[in-house]
Amino acid sequence: MALSALDDKDVEPIAGELAKVLGPSEEWWHYLIARMEASYGPLSEAWSFSGAKYGWNLRLRQKNRTILYLIPQNHAFLVGVVLGDRALALLRREDVNPGTLLLIDEAPRYGEGTGFRIPVTSAADCTEIEIVIEAKMS
Repeated sequence: MALSALDDKDVEPIAGELAKVLGPSEEWWHYLIARMEASYGPLSEAWSFSGAKYGWNLRLRQKNRTILYLIPQNHAFLVGVVLGDRALALLRREDVNPGTLLLIDEAPRYGEGTGFRIPVTSAADCTEIEIVIEAKMS
């Protein structure tokens, strides 16, 4: 089973299918996209199939820079972020949920930074993601 609930590589996600998969969390999906656009726009949105293990994700990009990845799951979604060392240091000085810091501490480190995924199930999760992205963008 893929990380994304949308895992058929031959079928790019469409709004109706996405709404069915996300269920009640669709509200937070659109809210988060709108907040990112308002804060860092203009942003482009592009669906990407990352392979059978991961499935489809929506990438929000500012020019050539990926800001975050939205990964649809059944009645929820994950937000994938990659942070460099400077952004991580800034984030550790913010009022960040200990659960988020644990995700970061356990995350793999790559050449481009530390990559981790935050599950979204509420407005509080969206606020947490906004704090993380603010650190990334500063």
